[in-house]
Amino acid sequence: MEDSQILDLSGKAHMQPVPNNVVIIGGGLAGLFTALKLAPLRVSVIAGGALGTSEASALAQGGIAAAVGVSDTVEAHAADTIAAGDGLVDEKMAHLLASEAPARILDLLKYGVPFDKDTEGVLKLSREAAHSARRVVKVEGDMAGAVIMEALIKQARKAPHIRILEDVWAQELVVSGHRVTGVVIQPRTPGWDAETQIVFGAAVVLATGGAGGLYALTTNPRGAIGSGIAMAAEAGAMIADAEFVQFHPTAIVSDHDPAPLATEALRGEGAILINKAGERFMKAVHEAAEMAPRDIVARAVFAENAAGRGAFLDCREAIGARFEAEFPQVYRLCKEAGIDPVKEPIPVAPAAHYHMGGVLTDANGRTSLDGLWACGEVAATGVHGANRLASNSLLEAVVFGARIADDLKLLIPSSVIYTEKILPPSLPEKHENAGENIWKLRKLMSKHVGVVRNAAGLRSALEEILAIEQRASSPWLRAMCIAALFITAGAWARRESRGGHTREDFPHTGSQGQRGLMTLDTARRVAREALR
Repeated sequence: MEDSQILDLSGKAHMQPVPNNVVIIGGGLAGLFTALKLAPLRVSVIAGGALGTSEASALAQGGIAAAVGVSDTVEAHAADTIAAGDGLVDEKMAHLLASEAPARILDLLKYGVPFDKDTEGVLKLSREAAHSARRVVKVEGDMAGAVIMEALIKQARKAPHIRILEDVWAQELVVSGHRVTGVVIQPRTPGWDAETQIVFGAAVVLATGGAGGLYALTTNPRGAIGSGIAMAAEAGAMIADAEFVQFHPTAIVSDHDPAPLATEALRGEGAILINKAGERFMKAVHEAAEMAPRDIVARAVFAENAAGRGAFLDCREAIGARFEAEFPQVYRLCKEAGIDPVKEPIPVAPAAHYHMGGVLTDANGRTSLDGLWACGEVAATGVHGANRLASNSLLEAVVFGARIADDLKLLIPSSVIYTEKILPPSLPEKHENAGENIWKLRKLMSKHVGVVRNAAGLRSALEEILAIEQRASSPWLRAMCIAALFITAGAWARRESRGGHTREDFPHTGSQGQRGLMTLDTARRVAREALR
């Protein structure tokens, strides 16, 4: 290939065999970074939309955590990661993540990411909740995700070993025996009636992102529906920690979907949380006040709103007139919502933001199925435990993306070529209420499997999820139901409160100090037992 090939699957170009060594499902940071690192192996990247428009990576505001400051250490970064995870972090993986972070920052600099620097060329660092030091590397204030993605997309488009397939839905994994050998793809059309195709490879890498789109109030793009979890689970993979969903405490209250986000870096710069009466409520909740771990702040914000006192992020004194220059993205989002953050507090509420759970992997991104790797938010590496430390998400994507690339380059001879196969067209049964059922699913997840959970709500959610799945005809809705089932079944089985999982009927952290592991059969069995 002389240049990166971008195939338009609406035509016939895709019917010609094209060489692949590795197939990556997902065009966000995890997918593109892994693809770049895989050179010279031939890589096909399958993206659910146009690159840079449909991935959660581009929405990230805070930055990437890395111990690159003169007064910081890898050990301190790992310790903060372990503490935030509330007893479920794999400590070896946390140390691995922290130790490899500085090298991945250097990689991103080489790829053209313009991290913020001072006049002497030293990286500027900010502090976020539960970090013991300033260690978050930023880009243009609060534009980290968008600018990083812009740089990587530019590199990927000109890389001769990368082929990009855009606006394509990955429907299911192809399994031969216990080995994943490819993926069934289909152009995204309203009727789901386009021609399907199998893209084969020596390895398939899931980089499909998270599951925040399962919730009515979320900071994630619509495509973040847990599709990678659904595909892997249907193929027989083990899913871990599905019950742990992180709710960002300061989503800006507006009519936008997804909800705009007020970055945690605002609180790192001194912004405070107040209620309608102007009372600063976090001081009474935690000794770290606004800089407490995200799950604690989210529950406090949720409680203020539920009690009718309201919750607001007050940036007037700490940031004031510097707001537009230092946080341009949040400033624009506030103005679009009719809020002037320089002169008035920002109304906020917790929104589904990050899924700590996902497809179980080892330190090299290998899943429980041969031929299948996973990285980024779809993966459950063990570094986040029950509650992700702020700005460790983009870091996890690049650290484990690099490790997957190193692993695959040792395993796959570049001379072995895998091609593609066209499948006979099949028209799915049309279902007029697909959109209605999707919205119903999102609302019930926010209502019953949100910041605070209980047995009655989880039982009701399980019943409705199974009912919606039974009548689902679109592959999109079916994938949503499977991912929602894992989160809800995991929440039902974990009868304690820990990290991002809060049960008001089991308010204390109990003895379940181990990771939750489930196959699809296990999740269905848990649901059946709950509904007896």
